[in-house]
Amino acid sequence: GGLTTGSIFFHDFNGSVLAANDVVLVAPNYRLGPFGFLYGDREDAPGNVGFYDQLLALKWVRENIHKFGGDRDQITIFGQSAGGSSVSAHIISPLSKGLFARAILESGSYMNHKDRDVINKTEALLLAKDMAQQLKCNPLEDWLQCLRRADTKDILKFEAEMTFPVEDTDFLPISAQKAFALKKFNQDIDLMAGVVRDEGSGFGSHIYQHIENITADVFQELVLATNKIYHGLDARNVTDFYLNLVDTDQPREIEWAYDRFVGDLTIKCPTYVFAKQFAKNNHDHNRGRNVYFYELTYESKFVANVTNCERGICHTADVPFLFGMPFIIPDQFTEEETYFSKQMIIMWTNFAKTG
Repeated sequence: GGLTTGSIFFHDFNGSVLAANDVVLVAPNYRLGPFGFLYGDREDAPGNVGFYDQLLALKWVRENIHKFGGDRDQITIFGQSAGGSSVSAHIISPLSKGLFARAILESGSYMNHKDRDVINKTEALLLAKDMAQQLKCNPLEDWLQCLRRADTKDILKFEAEMTFPVEDTDFLPISAQKAFALKKFNQDIDLMAGVVRDEGSGFGSHIYQHIENITADVFQELVLATNKIYHGLDARNVTDFYLNLVDTDQPREIEWAYDRFVGDLTIKCPTYVFAKQFAKNNHDHNRGRNVYFYELTYESKFVANVTNCERGICHTADVPFLFGMPFIIPDQFTEEETYFSKQMIIMWTNFAKTG
């Protein structure tokens, strides 16, 4: 997740159940963290190379999918969380134009709350050079070549929880906000996007274990701390909004309020706003382009356990159903859950076929 960790090699999510619904499923790996998104301000280190990996895979699919029974003109790209952000980046990128017909964003999009890069090129370059310095690269030598010679395990130590793409680059020339305002995005596609009900549930758990007693003041401090990444938040207004009607004498209630805030900030609002702006600014309506938005509200005790979800319907709760886990380990699911999974798969694959 977070463009930092992950792989296509998860047995329970191998795509076999999806592929059984008359679609061809392709799952490419791509570089992550500093290997995929380090920016060097030169041609051989342009930043966002993880997206270029995806782009190469897209081109390969378009050129070869007919050999596997697929249709090069009916390609749907889809992803969840960082995958959703990746899909939205291809919708914005001029380099991906014409390579796919439909897109699905699940709980994630490349859409910041303000018209400012999360990380600009100057900041990205400083981060890369700081890494090189900490890895004892000589500043008088080619620092990028030094990084390429460094031990992979040493570079992995610099991975953050979240990795952010760099704007003002060939792949992402402008922000999503500007792309929609200027109508410089890939309009000739159908779009489906959505979220789960309690996206932020548990997001703050790693913070709470270091706080003896969370209060309204601590909540506001936590909001202020997000300004390092999500710039320009009004911490006072945010605090008032999320703690309204919350019993602030109950630390657990404040924690849940903070989870809601983080879920809205990082997942729900970006995904919804991206879909809304896509629909609002798309001039391809005369071709019958469709835009759909959903919210997953179906709750499963087994999925909650699998996703380590303590409360509500957590981030990634859709994935086991979409990849047909009830059909892979049927003894763990109820008949109703199996039916729900089947219906969800039908919706997704029908969208891929007809939009």
